[in-house]
Order: sequence, then structure tokens, then C-alpha cells
Amino acid sequence: MKLKSLLNVTAVTVAILASGTASAAWPERPITLIVPWAAGGGTDATARIVGSLLEKELGNPVNVVNRVGGNGVVGHQAIASAKPDGYTLGMLTVEISMMHHQGLTELTPKDYTALALMNVGPAAVTVSESSPYQNMDQLLSAIKADPGKLKASGTGQGGIWHIALAGMLKSLNIDINAVPWVPSNGAAPAMLELVAGGVDIVPAALPEARAMIDAGKARPLVVMAKEPAALYPKVPTLKSATGSDWTTGVWRGIAGPKGLPDDVSAKLEAALEKINKSDEYKQFMDKRGFGIAYADGAGFAKFMDEGDANMGETMRALGLAK
Repeated sequence: MKLKSLLNVTAVTVAILASGTASAAWPERPITLIVPWAAGGGTDATARIVGSLLEKELGNPVNVVNRVGGNGVVGHQAIASAKPDGYTLGMLTVEISMMHHQGLTELTPKDYTALALMNVGPAAVTVSESSPYQNMDQLLSAIKADPGKLKASGTGQGGIWHIALAGMLKSLNIDINAVPWVPSNGAAPAMLELVAGGVDIVPAALPEARAMIDAGKARPLVVMAKEPAALYPKVPTLKSATGSDWTTGVWRGIAGPKGLPDDVSAKLEAALEKINKSDEYKQFMDKRGFGIAYADGAGFAKFMDEGDANMGETMRALGLAK
């Protein structure tokens, strides 16, 4: 009996030591970085520059893999379901705070080990250059004077830009249905429709509206952020223009499955912070007009929890939550 107990203790000790050694040596093989969206988009581009720089920091290959489908559910599920050993990471996007409210999945931000917030692209209110509305006061007055007349677009029904507009209206005590939503396949076709006169407002991120703005065919009125956007620093914030504290937009951050070892998380957090502050990352993001943001693991987790609560409240008000 004593011998059996001794063998059990020895086995447990060996297992613990082996686990500690493996974790301390991490990474010893290639890391997979899952992207829940298709190649060529903003999330993919951000993931690839992060993956490239992370490979340099860790001295180990980082392979970016696109896992698309289910409006983001497939990729986000693949990240959450991976073995928590540090060899499968992923880029979470704002949709993780929206999908479960829509009944698309049971996944929430709490199903991950948050590592770093890397990018935020706030929503902006953009109108056509031919629009009579030169500022938000004029636009809001028109919306209040004739509810239902002005139309907006930018995503499908219940997408991030629909939520952005509805949340803004709600924060200003304006009926969220005062501006009817015209579903689209994204901000790019919505901007074309804006310029053509088919819709009056597109509440998308500034980089998505950039081509039309720079061509002199569209005019941004405000940005839904705490600070002006680096891309167009003269565009006022929603708060400075209206007093509303509503802020929202797309965001992207790196996370692993729930239960990632503390030492692996610490190593990744340190590397991601260094990447976020690097000139190479800044130059890449600035060139594309992508906003840079940073929060460590704890800060990113809090950021996601707060965003999840805000999204749920807004989506319930829209009748889009299940």
C-alpha cells in the first residue's frame, strides 16, 4: 500500500514537472492564428501583420488560417474549442459581443483567454458631399422633423453599423426607427449607394468610407469615439458635437481558448504589447487608416464584457435580440 502511494505521488510529481518544463519551453512548434473572416479584409490584414511580428518576437512560425462561415461563428468557435496549450490562438472581433444575443451561438467573451486588444475602428456618420447637412445639428434636426424620411445603410440588418446608428439615436432620445435601415452586403456597396443618392447616411468606419471621402464625394460629420480619428483629425467626436457619450465600432484583439497557462499568457501579452507599440505595426496600420488601440489581457477582457452588455441592451431595443 505504501509502495503504491509512493508511486502515485511520484507519477503526479513527474507529470507536474513535465508540464512545467513544456510550458517553460513554449513555443516549440508552429502556432496557428485563426481568423474568423475571409482573406483580404481588415481583420485578415490586421491578423497577418500581428502574426508576422509575433513570429519575429517568439522566434517561431505563426500560421494565419481563415476559418469562415456562420457570420463569424465558425472561426470564433474554432478558437474557443482549441486545446489551451498556446499553439492555437485567434483574432476575436466585435461580433463575439453580438452573435449570442442574436441566438447564433452560445459563445461569449468569457469563453476565451483575452491577451491583447490591438485595433479599434470607431463608427462615423457619413453623408454624401451633395447632402444639405453640413453638421450633426442639421442632420439630427432633419431626422426629428421628418422621421422615416432619411435612410441609412452599411451592413445587413442587425450588423455592427446598424447597431452603431441605433445606439446613437437611442443615446440622443430619438426613436431608433426614425431612420429606416436598408440592408447591404457591407460598407463598400453602401457608400456607392450613398453617392448615388439611394441612401442618406452611412455609419461605417472611416477607413471604409475613405475612398469616397478622399474623392470628394462623401463628407464625414462625426466619429463615435472618445477622441478624433487620426485618419481625419478634424472630424469631431459625437460627444463634442451632440453631448452623447455613445461610442462604438469594430475592434480586433488576440485571444486563446479559455484556460491558457498563465506563463504562456504572460509571454504572449508581453510580445503583443511590444508589437502594438512598434513602428512597423504603427506604419502598417496608419497606411490603411486602421486605428491602433491597446489593452492587456485583463483590460481587453473588461473591454469585451462592457461591449457585450452595451450590445445586448441596444439589440434588445432594436428587437434583434433573442
